[in-house]
Amino acid sequence: MIVKTAVDDLLEEVSKGRGNIDEISKSLGVEARRLESWASMLEKYVKVEYPSNPLSKPYFVAVKPVERVEEEKKPKGKVLESYRIEVDGMNVGVSLLRLERENVPLYFVDLPKLGRGTEAVLRGLGEQLSRRVSVRMEDFSDQRGAMRLREVFSREAKNLVRQEFGDGKLEKREEAILSALLLHRSYGLGSLEILMHDDWLEEISLNTSTMPASAYHIKYGWVKTNIYVNSEKEIYNLSSQIARKAGKTITNLNPIMDAHLVSGDRANATLFPVSSLGSTITIRKFSRVPWNMVAFLREDSKTLSVDMAALLWLCVHYELNVLITGGSASGKTSMLNALASFMPPNQRIVSIEDTRELNLPEHLHWNWIPLTTRSANPEGEGEVSVMDLANASLRMRPDRLIMGEVRRVEEAEVLFEAMNTGHAVYSTMHADTARHLLHRITEPPFGLPIEDVEALHLVVTQFRDRRKGFRKTTEIAELRESEEGIGLNYLYRWNPRKDTFDELRESKRVADVIGLHTGMSRDEIREDLREKRMILEWMVKRGISDINTMGRIIGDYYNDSEALLKRINKGGR
Repeated sequence: MIVKTAVDDLLEEVSKGRGNIDEISKSLGVEARRLESWASMLEKYVKVEYPSNPLSKPYFVAVKPVERVEEEKKPKGKVLESYRIEVDGMNVGVSLLRLERENVPLYFVDLPKLGRGTEAVLRGLGEQLSRRVSVRMEDFSDQRGAMRLREVFSREAKNLVRQEFGDGKLEKREEAILSALLLHRSYGLGSLEILMHDDWLEEISLNTSTMPASAYHIKYGWVKTNIYVNSEKEIYNLSSQIARKAGKTITNLNPIMDAHLVSGDRANATLFPVSSLGSTITIRKFSRVPWNMVAFLREDSKTLSVDMAALLWLCVHYELNVLITGGSASGKTSMLNALASFMPPNQRIVSIEDTRELNLPEHLHWNWIPLTTRSANPEGEGEVSVMDLANASLRMRPDRLIMGEVRRVEEAEVLFEAMNTGHAVYSTMHADTARHLLHRITEPPFGLPIEDVEALHLVVTQFRDRRKGFRKTTEIAELRESEEGIGLNYLYRWNPRKDTFDELRESKRVADVIGLHTGMSRDEIREDLREKRMILEWMVKRGISDINTMGRIIGDYYNDSEALLKRINKGGR
């Protein structure tokens, strides 16, 4: 789509030799004063001549021909999927295409193109918008303040577009496009904002200005986009903008930056020549639609079985310690978020993350303290590490402690110390299998004492198939005593040949611990599992996927399980 306004009509009139300002004003229905204002931003194409006779009217003179704007055509190829996304009021079409002789799909965005005159005036409005809205560093001190500032920029962008292009002279769609583009250029990340608003994308990357932006699509893996930045300078400007909002700097002396966007997403940037092909930006998006257990159980994902999900719920319910392991991007944090949704609403939760990725149901927010780390400034001051937060969290009297990921020996020591002091702890760690995890934490470099490791009850292993683009929970195992001191009892395992989840053994330690703390018999524990399985199946059948709706149902279960089960048995909602 090409968006043209009266500014482009002005350039067309001047190119035809019609320069009298009064005549053009009447022809276009635009005030002469407005036309002169536009001319100041169109110096590349036109200029205003003022006659020596004060009674004569000024007129326009063409400086150079106006280049033709061509609409970008969608390449021919197999359409894998098409959908539309809303980007600050601008509706944008997206197509995933499989092209001949291309190894990865093309993520084609139907980008709006602007007429040359409209483009030039919009750039001028960007400078006006920056002057009109005052920005202080305090505005970025918290996410709410930053979002309020964004709303101010959005409102003023709409006002400027209406004023400059004339109230009522633009269609609503055109006005929305111009307002959104002005906002993105002045306060956002330019054309990358379109990718930021697509919830199917997990990662966005600029590798250099000579290559298109790439993205990681949840369904199709890495894809090339048709979005480019104009120059290395533009990548640097975007990096600097991200840095300023995060209270950081990126320069030739400090060419590597890790920061958080105001949206909570994590950004990494590097400058040439540290990255030898050109400057880079990589954005790891914070999930807007948090994964939950019902989403994992749906037929289109089948990440695990309902029996496995019921067991995990049981373990969270009765405050057993769970560690989620797996390779990179295998869904560890997504599973952690799903488990957190099972927590009772009457308990205090503290979470610790390098990047804010957890998103709990709203009914848990009232007593949830999400903590995030902070890197040191260029002078090496102000760092807040996972260790700092972990030590502080133990003084906050949490019933549940969630650590986003354990990477270092000190972090693992704090994690297991929390387990051994009576806190229910949930975390993630890189390891391919439960056995690999056990070796990692009991042998160097971690080398934790077996007596400490025994506080861990359950290990959940996640797996991602990069070729086919799916994730599975491949193992659930409980820790048990063995002749070597500590071993694994495998409860469930995924069978890749049949794509089934096989129950290997009935739980021993989990059942023993729950029985010890609650007095429940094995039959009562089985009945508890049956009830949880029935609730999960009911939510899947009803298509309940919103995390807050699911959270309310979990809360109803803890408040009055009998009433909820009666409602389900009667087929209620």
